[in-house]
Order: sequence, then C-alpha cells, then structure tokens
Amino acid sequence: MSSTSYGSGKLSREDYKKQKDLEAARKAGTAPAEVDEEGNAINPHIPEFMSKAPWYMDTGKIGLQHQRKDKKDNPDTSLQETEWYARGARVGAAATKFRKGACDNCGVMSHKTKDCMERPRKKGAKWTGKDMKADEVVQDINLSYDAKRDRWNGYDPAEHQKLMADWELIEEARRKRKASELDKDAAGGTSSAGGGTTKADGIEAEFASSDEENDDEDRYIGKGGDEEKLNAKSKSTVRNLRIREDTAKYLRNLDPDSAYYDPKTRSMRENPYSGKEAAQLAYAGDNFVRYSGEALDVAKREVFAWEAGERGNSSAHFQANPTQTALMYSEFKQKKDTLKDSRKQAMLSKYGGEEHLQAPPRELLQQVEHYVEYSRTGQVINGAEKEAAATKFKEDVHPLNHSSVYGSWWSD
Repeated sequence: MSSTSYGSGKLSREDYKKQKDLEAARKAGTAPAEVDEEGNAINPHIPEFMSKAPWYMDTGKIGLQHQRKDKKDNPDTSLQETEWYARGARVGAAATKFRKGACDNCGVMSHKTKDCMERPRKKGAKWTGKDMKADEVVQDINLSYDAKRDRWNGYDPAEHQKLMADWELIEEARRKRKASELDKDAAGGTSSAGGGTTKADGIEAEFASSDEENDDEDRYIGKGGDEEKLNAKSKSTVRNLRIREDTAKYLRNLDPDSAYYDPKTRSMRENPYSGKEAAQLAYAGDNFVRYSGEALDVAKREVFAWEAGERGNSSAHFQANPTQTALMYSEFKQKKDTLKDSRKQAMLSKYGGEEHLQAPPRELLQQVEHYVEYSRTGQVINGAEKEAAATKFKEDVHPLNHSSVYGSWWSD
C-alpha cells in the first residue's frame, strides 16, 4: 500500500505497476511495512476496503485512524466510578441583587426561566429582588456507552443499609407486639409489656401492610355461596371451581357412550340426557347455554361490530360502546329487511308471478298414508279404521236422556 493510492490524481501505468510490486514485496516481507503518522507499522495483509478510508472520513493521511474508536467516546473509566451528578447542590451564597440574564423566577444564573424547577411565584425574583437562590452546580460528565445505560450508575449502597435498618426495626416492633398479645391472653387481659410508642412502632405503622398483620394459617370466606381458602404461607387465595354440593358433570350420565367430558377444561358440551327436553333439565350441556336466550343475538352483534370496524366505522365497538352497537345493529337489520322487500317488489313488478308465491293450504301439503288391514268378515285386524268425515249437521246428539237416535228419519 503506497501513499500514492491516497492521492487524488490518476496513476500512470508505470506508477501503478511499481505500486503493485511494492505491495507484493511488503506482503512477502522483503520490503519494510508502511508507517502511519504516529509511527505505527501498517499490516500489509489488511484488505483495501478496510485500510482505505471512505470519502467522508478521508483526511489525506496514511493510517488506520478511521478504523479506531475516537478517544472522546472512550473517556477515563476511573473518573466515572467516583464522579457523578451532584443533584440539588448549590455553589456559594445566594445573590442579593438580580443579575442580568438570570432566571426571572428564582434569580439563578445556571438555568433559564423556562427550565426553572422552583415553584412559580406570583412575582418573580426579577421584580421583587427577594428570596434569591444560590447558583446550581453545573457538571459536564462525559460518560461512556455502558455508563449511560447502567441502571445502577450513581447508586449509593449506603441507602440499602438504611432500608435494611428500617425493616429490622419493623420486625422488632412486630415481635414485641406479638409477645405482648400472648402475655395478654395468658394473664387474662393484663399485659406484661410496658406501654408507650417507640420509633419502631411508628415505622411499622407507616410501612407495614394490613395483610401481613394477619398470621392465621387458614381462613374460609363465603361470598355469594363461593368458598375461599387463604393460605398464609403462599399468600394466595384459592377459589373452588364449584360448590361441593353440586353434582359433577361427569356424574350426570355414567354411560361411557354418552356426552364426552373433557377433564382438562372441565367442560361437557353435549347434552348428557339425550332424548329428553333440554328446557326441562337442570343441566343440558354447555352448548345449551350458548344457543339459548339472547346468546345468539349477542354473538350476531359482536360479528356486526367486527365487520363494521373492518369497513372503517370506529364508533361500532362491542365492548366499549355496547348500547350504540345494539342500536346500530337494529338499524342495520331494519334497513336490510327494507332493501330485501324493495328488491322483491321490484322483481315482481318487472316479471310478475306473485300468484305463485301464495302457499297452498297445509292440509294439501300433508300426504299421510293410512294403512288398515281387514279380515274376511270385514273386521279390522291391523291399524285403525278411518273415521268418517264430519258433516255440517249435529251428530250423536241424544236429547231427553235418550241413548240412541229415535223417531223416523223422514219425520219433520
């Protein structure tokens, strides 16, 4: 690699050949390596796309400075361990008169009025000349890449020792109170522990939580028929999935070929009592609840809200605006029915055939085959004899306590 490669002029054929021979000699070790401006030897085996500086960083000097990290981006790490921002620190005493260029609110030269963190005054220090604040400490700490992203940078471990001391006082106060309660129970209401409020009691009242004060191992709570168990060791509440008096789903029908019970989700979707009216049963499967009542209408409204949202109507939201979605769905159904009727009337007016839409009587649509088998004497052997068609006259009416029809058939 020659210095002529960094020049702006174009090399001639002879100079280019000499440069290639020199590079080959340096790679072979017969010629000394090229030296940069700091006196460091440059490895001749480095490829050109790494050794040659790009146009926006080319300074015209030979070397690999463009491949090295800038010293400004790598400050001394020994200073970073001890130096940190002095938050809230002030320099010297406060000024007695307002200075030009200072903050209008507090009279400090270290920041402007828009950056002031003091309480906004009704009349600032610029107009009153009173209650001037001392100048703040302005630090320019050049942190490295890792130091800027270190979440514990600037943390004082002594703060943790203070926190541990406070918690030890809380535990001590809790033990004393527990011992005094045991002494009260043993002495029948008289406590052996002396009264008075200590510093530990005040810290415990400030930091202690109500759930830690209860040391009961098990507690049963019933709300609305549900049973809960509170375990003090795990600090968690376990809610039973069903009341123990209720019959389990898998005990409804012990036939293995009946409705399938999924033990993982504890669900039985089909009706275990097949062949019986679902409305008359206490339990008719999980799907019975999904397809009964207003469940289908709710599902249709939800689908309507999804489709409306895809079309760009953001006001239709099933969870956020349920009432508005229901009104929009009812209006949509009404418009849909109206449009359907108008299309039907347009087709009938154009092509006709309205008389074919009139359905025939139900009696004509029902064709029932009535099978009756008679004997040789004319008696019915199989099936029921077809009843005679009723007439418009009154039949089988026997007035005056008669058991049969009396009189002449031709009498008036």
